[in-house]
Amino acid sequence: MSRSTQLLLLSLLTLVLCSSGAAQVPVGSPTPQATPEASPEASPTPENARPLYGLQGVLIETLDGKVVSAQNENEQFNPASNVKLATALVALRTLGPEHRFATGVWTDGVLDKNTGALTGNLYISGRDPSFHYEHGVLLARELNKLGIKQVTGDLIVAPGFTMNFSASAQRSGERLYDTLDSTLRYAEAMRAWNYERTLLNDKTSLETVPSLAVMGEVVVAPVAPTAKLLLTQRSSKLVDILKVLLCYSNNFMAERIGEALGGPESVRQRLTAELGLGPDEIRFASLSGLGVNRISSRVMMKIYRELRVELKKYRLSPAAIMPVAGIDPGTLEDRFTGLPWRGSVIAKTGTLIRTDGGASSLVGQMRAANGEVLLFVIMNQRGSVWRFRENQDHLVMLVQNSRGGPKAFEYKPPMLTMQLSHTESTVASEEYEPPSRSN
Repeated sequence: MSRSTQLLLLSLLTLVLCSSGAAQVPVGSPTPQATPEASPEASPTPENARPLYGLQGVLIETLDGKVVSAQNENEQFNPASNVKLATALVALRTLGPEHRFATGVWTDGVLDKNTGALTGNLYISGRDPSFHYEHGVLLARELNKLGIKQVTGDLIVAPGFTMNFSASAQRSGERLYDTLDSTLRYAEAMRAWNYERTLLNDKTSLETVPSLAVMGEVVVAPVAPTAKLLLTQRSSKLVDILKVLLCYSNNFMAERIGEALGGPESVRQRLTAELGLGPDEIRFASLSGLGVNRISSRVMMKIYRELRVELKKYRLSPAAIMPVAGIDPGTLEDRFTGLPWRGSVIAKTGTLIRTDGGASSLVGQMRAANGEVLLFVIMNQRGSVWRFRENQDHLVMLVQNSRGGPKAFEYKPPMLTMQLSHTESTVASEEYEPPSRSN
C-alpha cells in the first residue's frame, strides 16, 4: 500500500479513534449500517459518526508486521475474554492439539457376572472440562458392556471431577448419579444422548437404553488406593474443545483448562518469559477473562501472532479454534453478517458489562478483496459495550474497504454440537494405572 494511502487511512481512523490518557474522551462510532443487526453491505464512513465516550487501544498490522494503524497500542486495557487466547496458546504448547482429558472409572468391589451386581463402590476421577450428559450415558453403556448393571456401594467422585460446567464436585456427582440410571435420568440427558448418537449414525446404541443403578450415596473423595481401574474415557481432542470454548466464550472450560496449566500466575510467567515481556506487561486475575486483567494492544498482538505460529506447526489455521464471523454459532454469529463480509473475519470477542466501566475487545484477523490478510487488536473500556462493538466492526470494515472490500476466508464450518462427541473409551488392563488418583 502506498504512503499516501496509508496516510489517508490513518486520517480516517483518527476520526474514529480519538482517545487519550486516562480521561474519558469522545471516540467516534460507526454509522448505523455497521451494527451487528444491520447489513454492512454499504461502505462504512465516519462522516455521520455519533459521539461515543470511552477509552480505546488499537493495533492493525500486515502479516509481515507493518503497522497499518495504531492508537494507544502501549496502554494497558482490560481484554475481557480475549484472555482466553492466551490460555489457548499455553494449552496448545503444553498439551498439544491432540490431547484428550481422561476420566477414569474405578472399583474396590467384585462383580457377580450372573446378576450384573458390583458389590463395592464405584469411583470416578478426572478433570475433563467438557464432560456432559451424553458422556455420563456413555459411561453407563461402557460399564454395561463389562456386565455391570448395578453397584451396591457408593458413587465416589474425586474432588476435581465436574460435569455440565458445574464447579461443584458434589453437584456434578449427583448429576452423574442420576444420568447413569435410566430410571432417574433427566429427559434433557436422554435427548442429548439420542441426538449425539443419531448424528454419529450409531444405530446400535439407540437400540438399547444404557443404565447403571447405584444403590449407595454420592461421596466426594479421592480414589481408594485399593481400587482397580475398570475403564478410561477420553474426551474429544483439545483442538475441538478449544473451538467450542472460543466460539461460545465458555468461562468454565477456560478456567478448567487453566487449572491444568497451573493457574493465572503460571500462565503469566510463561508468556512473560517466552514472549520476552517486562514483569508488568501482563496482569491476569483469571484465565477466562473475568475480573480485572491488564494487557496492551501490542502485547495482545504478540500473543495472537504466537497462537498463529503454534497452530501452523500442526497445519491448523486460526479458524480451527476461533469463531468465523457470520458463520459459526456463538459470539460472532450476528456480526459481519452482510453477504460480502460473511466469513471475512476470524476473531475472538471480549465483553464485561460492568468491570472497568464496561470493557469490550475484538482480536483476530480480516481478509480483504486484494487477498491481503491483516491482524488486528481493538480494545475499549469505560463506555457502552454495545457501541464499542459497533465501533470495532466499523474499523475492521473500514480497513477492508480501503483494500477493495472484504473477502471470505476458505472455511468449511464444523458442526459445533459434535465437536465434543469424538470420545474414546479403553477397558483397563491389569498393568494400566494413571499417574494420579486424587483429581
